[in-house]
This record gives sequence, structure tokens and C-alpha cells, in this order.
Amino acid sequence: MPRLHLTVLAVFLFSNPVPASPGTPGSEEGSSRPNIILAMADDQGWGDMAYNGHPFLKTPVFDEMARTALRFDRFYAAAPVCSPTRGSVLTGRHPVRFGCFAWGRTLRPQEVTVAEALRDAGYTTGHFGKWHLGSLRADSPVCPGKSGFDEWVSSPNFYENNPLFSHNGKVIETKGESSEVTVDAALKWIGKVSKGNKPFLAVIWFGSPHSPHVAAKKYLEMYAKQTKAQANFCGEITGMDAAMGKLRKELRKLEIAENTLLWYCSDNGALKQGFTAGLSGRKGSLLEGGIRVPAIIEWPAKIKKPRRTSMPCNTSDILPTLLEIAGVTLDKPPPLDGISIVPLLNGKMKSREKPMGFWVFPERGRGKKSRLMLEELRAEQKAGKQKPAPREGLVEKRYPLNSFPGPAAWIDGDYKLMRKTNKKSKQGAYTLFNLAADTAEKKDLSKTQTDRVKTMKAALAAWQKSVLRSLNGGDYSP
Repeated sequence: MPRLHLTVLAVFLFSNPVPASPGTPGSEEGSSRPNIILAMADDQGWGDMAYNGHPFLKTPVFDEMARTALRFDRFYAAAPVCSPTRGSVLTGRHPVRFGCFAWGRTLRPQEVTVAEALRDAGYTTGHFGKWHLGSLRADSPVCPGKSGFDEWVSSPNFYENNPLFSHNGKVIETKGESSEVTVDAALKWIGKVSKGNKPFLAVIWFGSPHSPHVAAKKYLEMYAKQTKAQANFCGEITGMDAAMGKLRKELRKLEIAENTLLWYCSDNGALKQGFTAGLSGRKGSLLEGGIRVPAIIEWPAKIKKPRRTSMPCNTSDILPTLLEIAGVTLDKPPPLDGISIVPLLNGKMKSREKPMGFWVFPERGRGKKSRLMLEELRAEQKAGKQKPAPREGLVEKRYPLNSFPGPAAWIDGDYKLMRKTNKKSKQGAYTLFNLAADTAEKKDLSKTQTDRVKTMKAALAAWQKSVLRSLNGGDYSP
């Protein structure tokens, strides 16, 4: 299990904290720690937003958030597929560091999650929706309950309408559109815990718009002029948009919206049905279309005027940012790949000094069929003969520190170095792009900017070696 050492700073890390009266969330010791909601789509690409130029998709709630809050124009998923990115959110680390190579891979029990750190610092924590980082049996060392969440209503993977969930390990049935029932579960919990004197962390991970696409009738009808496949795809996103609207409306009704930080993004780039808005590549690729995703932060108490930023940020930045906001420091932190973007939220950060590494390590994913898994668990529970959880999250093997298989990328400011490999060429071929001038990654600069390529290649290799040390278990105490 994680060995968590943290210090809670006595002073809130923003200037001019929001006044908090005794008994209100975040009022402990006169501080004003915000409630935090992390919401994430499943397979919503960069262009799958009306505000990002989609020709017919309807996302009125997201559009309003983009107009009134902090909108990111260069926000990245840490990986081009689902489970790894979700792991990066919880740990602040690149997913290869803890063996979450692809879909269906898990956390490791030794990883310190943002939920554990915030819970130990006085937050109440809950997870709702897609988990996809381990078993949802309560005895699993990588279930939400063992990863820092007090309450969880979760699915092993993506899910459609009328989903089954694991509620703290017990299978329950729900009725309704998938995104709405997810938000309803979160709001039921938020309505209860917001009456206490502790701030909360709610992680809401939707199952949309992952295939198969089955939109609710009222959203399907909004796209009658499109093909059936496109209508179902867009209908799922509009359903998710409506669920976000319900969430925001209820936060205002509970009078907690002002000091609630709501951070929305997606877990990877666009599907085949999705819209890339001119970016190259899609889900599974390290091209911009595979890793650049829509993202918005809404926090009325701190982000008082609408802003847009083109500074590159990514999902690994979430943990260090939230820990700084909550006034928490880890005494013995493992190597983190993310940085705190608190200065960006304060309007004092214009550029990113720390580059961002991406790596698709060639290890296969592991299929997880949510409904089947939960039906099996429900049958066991009804029979009173529940099987033990599978062993997951182990350091399964050791990898050499001088071999870097698979595609990788290194983003440093406006420049992106891409490393492609194939079976014949293990050394890889490098391309260089200036993303400020060439968003579509069509003009390779590697032959004309050889010094920059040399510098970035060395930095990428050094980072990959560090990642391999972590992958081999080097960050964990014996």
C-alpha cells in the first residue's frame, strides 16, 4: 500500500483568499480551500466541441464555460488512450512510470494518488463513473476505495445508458442516460458532504463518447440530418454537455459554485467519427490529434474574467496543481512529470519551463467489459460467494535502461520532437515541428534545425531513462 507522507501548509497558497465563515466547506483554520471537481470525457477529441469549430455539434454548456472561464488551447492528455491518461491525473506521473501502458492496465498500490493526499489533508473524496484503473471489487488494492476515495460509484470501463455500477464494491443498477446518471450519483454525494465543514474532491469520469454510441432519444433527434452513426456519436457528447449543465446548476443551487474548482478535459484525441479541427492523427497517435484535448477550468472565486491560454499543459499537471491549491506538500515525492499551474491560474505564468514527454510503450492493453464484469460480481454477491479480487498492479518484470522501444514525443515550448519506431528500425526516425506555425505537423524541420534536434533528443532519452527506473520499481521503498 502507499506510504504517504505529507505536510499541510498553514497558509493558503493564493493571495486574497475567499472569505470563509466557520462551518462552510474549506473554512478550516480560516483558510479557504476550494471544493474540487475533476470531470473527464472518454474519447472526446480536440475538435469535438462547438467552440473549437465543429460544424454541427451542439455543446452550449461547454461553450459557455469556454467563454467565461479559463480555456486551454494547448492542453494534452498524457497518453493517446484512456487508462494511462487517467492514471496520470491521479498521480501526476507519466503512466509508463507505473506500468499503465495501455487500456485496461492499472495503477500500482504503491502510487500516491491525489485523492489520498487530499483526503489525508482533510478533504472528503468521491469517484463517479469510469475507473478503468483496476478491479472494482472492494478487496482489490487498486480499486477506488484503496486509492483514496471515501465513496465510489464506478464502472470498470466505458458504459452506455442504464449502466451498472460498483457502489463501494456492491453492484447497483441505474436507469437513464449514462452521463446524467453519473452526475446524479455525484450530486447525491455532493449534496450530502457539502453540508459538512470539510472541502470535497469529486472525480467524475464519463463513459461518453466511447463506442458503441447509443445516444438518448432526445439528443439523437437533434442530429436528424446526420447519419445514424454520427447522430449517436454527437448525441452522446450533447448528453454529456447537458449533464455538465445539471452539475453546474446544482452547484449554484447549493451555493458552493463560487469556491468550487471545476476542471474539465478528455482522456485522448478524436475517434474516427470525431473532428480534429485540422490536427493530424487521432486516438492512439502521438500526433496532436491523438493527444491534444479540450480543457477548461472554471473557478469563479479565482478566475473572475474569461481567459484563454496557449501555454502547453497536460493531465499530469493536475496533481501538483491541486496539492499546491490545498496547501499540501509530499515529504518524499516520487519523480513527477507534471508541474503546478497555480501561477497560470493567478495570471502570472506566460510560459512553461519544464518540457513534456510522451511515450507509447509497446505493451498490449487488457480488455475490460464493464457490464459483464459487474454482472458476474452481482451474481457472486447474490449467491453469497464472492471471489477474491485479482492480483493487479504488480511490478511484473524489469526493463533494460538503455532501450526505449515505441513511439515517443518531447514538447518544449512551441517545438515538438517526434520519435517513430518500427520493427526494422529500433533506433527510430525523428521529426521536428514548430506547433505555433504548423499545428497540422506537416513541415518537418529536423534537417534544418539539427542543433535543436540534438538537444531535444538528449533530453527525451534522459527522461525515458528516468521513466524506466520508475517502471522497474525504483521509486518504491522496500
